[in-house]
Amino acid sequence: MIKIYIKQLCILFIILFLASCEVDQLDADTTTADGGGTLTDYIAYTVNSTDPTGTNIYGRIVFWQTSLNQTLVQVSVYNTEYQELYPSEIVAGAIGTETTTMVELSDVEGFIYQYGESTTEVDSDDIDGDGDTTEALPLLNYYGELGETKFFVITDTDFYDSILTMDSHLNIYSSDGTGTIVASGDLGENAEPVEQS
Repeated sequence: MIKIYIKQLCILFIILFLASCEVDQLDADTTTADGGGTLTDYIAYTVNSTDPTGTNIYGRIVFWQTSLNQTLVQVSVYNTEYQELYPSEIVAGAIGTETTTMVELSDVEGFIYQYGESTTEVDSDDIDGDGDTTEALPLLNYYGELGETKFFVITDTDFYDSILTMDSHLNIYSSDGTGTIVASGDLGENAEPVEQS
């Protein structure tokens, strides 16, 4: 008889415990911080490889205007080496007229992601580093962005409005510290934007 009461008490305790674990649903705070909001104004330029048979780093630079009239600079490129850092800067003049640095940007950092697996090749060199050399070869995409923050902030409130008339270009340099330019793109008066809003 005591066993029956103990079982019934245990079942009652479990039911009460589960019923008391009700979680309140919290609504998301959808307000933005001062100056926050959606970015809609931008100007984009092409970044081309200076060594298409070697590193072949290429992509885009995009300038975004914030509601505080700051400029966010976003650099997105392909074919960087994983975890390598590539110095980048905006330089006065057109490509080839390496004159004065106008803005020293953050380093472009190399990232990697796997977008699938080969159906015909085996990972015999253990590219993914898991120790298995008999599995399908992972399909990897190598890309680079301005480090973890993805954006470089230019606080000069007149910068965005001057982009289309600036005599400038972007340089991305080799990660080996030699100062070799691996990608560049004309900006402002030296090139037409590839996209603009």
